[in-house]
Amino acid sequence: MTELLHKVVAFLLISLVIFVLNIIPIFAPPTWTVLSFIAITYESNIIVLAIVGAVAATLGRLTLAKLSRVIVRQKFLGDDTRSNIDAVKERLESNAKLTFSLFLFYAFSPFPSNHLFIAYGLTALKLTLIAIPFLLGRLVSYAFFAFTASTVAQLLNYESVTSRSFFSYYFVASQLFGLLVIYVFTKTDWRRVFAEKRLRWRQKPTPKNLGNDKPA
Repeated sequence: MTELLHKVVAFLLISLVIFVLNIIPIFAPPTWTVLSFIAITYESNIIVLAIVGAVAATLGRLTLAKLSRVIVRQKFLGDDTRSNIDAVKERLESNAKLTFSLFLFYAFSPFPSNHLFIAYGLTALKLTLIAIPFLLGRLVSYAFFAFTASTVAQLLNYESVTSRSFFSYYFVASQLFGLLVIYVFTKTDWRRVFAEKRLRWRQKPTPKNLGNDKPA
């Protein structure tokens, strides 16, 4: 009974840590590396670990998207920028199956998703549209990475797991690239992109609209 209680408490702590990490908008360690490290160090049940990690990560990312909507969209984006992003919202709403498939495909990968959820939060779309595909995709990918890490642990150097995986050049570059993606997302003229099928940069507001539009 005591051992079971210790395991429950341990998984609750793991879920809390992963939840917090997934709320952090930038430079948080990837969840799959944290789960892999736990699988190697503590020989945890891979399936339970993957379920706990996927649920906690999904809740954390949904919270991040909600914060992006409440804080960034409502407080910092002007009417012109919000109207521009709404073009993406309308397109995604009209292609729910495609949106589901894209998020599911992305969730299977080990790529960071923070910038993706920040951008999604800016659209003010329903969070349920991406919650299920992200949960399913992360469940599979976390189980795969945790199992792989625990299987080949004897071939890995401990330092490479705890340091290089967390703070590699790739990780830093991917986070900086994510910021660039968000910037481009808000500056692209989406209505012209969908109409002309070409990437178009947003025009600066005309003088008469400058007083009504907050900086993006």
